[in-house]
Amino acid sequence: MFQYIADFLTYSLLGLVEGEQFAQSVHFFVYDVFKILFLIFFVVSFIAFLRTFFAPGKIKRAMAKMRFGSGNLLAACFGAVTPFCSCSSIPLFIGFLKARVPAGVAFSFLVTSPLVNEVAFVIMGGLFGWKLAVLYAISGILLGVFAGLLLGAFNLEKNLILEEKGKMISQDTSFKGFKSRIRYAFQDGRQIFKKIYLYIIAGVAVGAAIHGYVPDEFFVNYVGKYELLSVPLAVILGVPIYAGCSTVAPVIFSITQNGVPLGTSMAFMMSIAGLSLPEAVMLKRVLSLKLLAIFFGIVAAGIVAIGYLFNIIS
Repeated sequence: MFQYIADFLTYSLLGLVEGEQFAQSVHFFVYDVFKILFLIFFVVSFIAFLRTFFAPGKIKRAMAKMRFGSGNLLAACFGAVTPFCSCSSIPLFIGFLKARVPAGVAFSFLVTSPLVNEVAFVIMGGLFGWKLAVLYAISGILLGVFAGLLLGAFNLEKNLILEEKGKMISQDTSFKGFKSRIRYAFQDGRQIFKKIYLYIIAGVAVGAAIHGYVPDEFFVNYVGKYELLSVPLAVILGVPIYAGCSTVAPVIFSITQNGVPLGTSMAFMMSIAGLSLPEAVMLKRVLSLKLLAIFFGIVAAGIVAIGYLFNIIS
């Protein structure tokens, strides 16, 4: 549906020529804006509907009773099997927070969801072997678990901008019938939508400009040339690019064929998928600047560690 809308608006309505830089940027912008805004409203509303059956306080208490790290592992594994990019994962992340799921557990999902992708797993298995593919999946899940545990240990809930007057926006409410639950869900979805839709548009606009006018070769040419510093440099250079692991995985093969170490290429891919500028713009409406910086710093450090690990074993 979103592909059809983007094709119609870009090529039929606006009459742009497919393959041109401006057309690529416009198509990317239209496709991602419609897709992510739909996900924001639908997913948050759906989770709000489910919350009407489970009081947020009870969910939080149930999560608190889970053994140390088990909630993070469950969230990270769930993130690994969801086919979302970094920006598309944000609606579910918001839904978890509004359901009073501990912030550290929600972050485990947010970290792993874009980093581990089933399509990328299959592509990596075919290109680099299944042992490395399994290690890629395990390392991404473990990064999500440890990042969530670390962020949870900081007790940074006060830095969530979903808070209002000291209380979460969602309240324990009694509902009379199915219609009242539906009404509450749509009101909740609309409330969140109104708060962040401008940030969504701004974030996707950044990604669209980079997608259309900054060639991948510009970044690839600088990756792997600085030996020991190549991994952190690859992470830094990957942040401005916005794409999913499944899109970047084939490119990683061509990079390694040109002599760039596999771990450096992996770090490049994971930073593209999990640390994009559009994601930062969108998360700024949900997280304080301090928490956003801590989140990006922890994930970046984890990706660098994974990159060095793959360079050693490959």
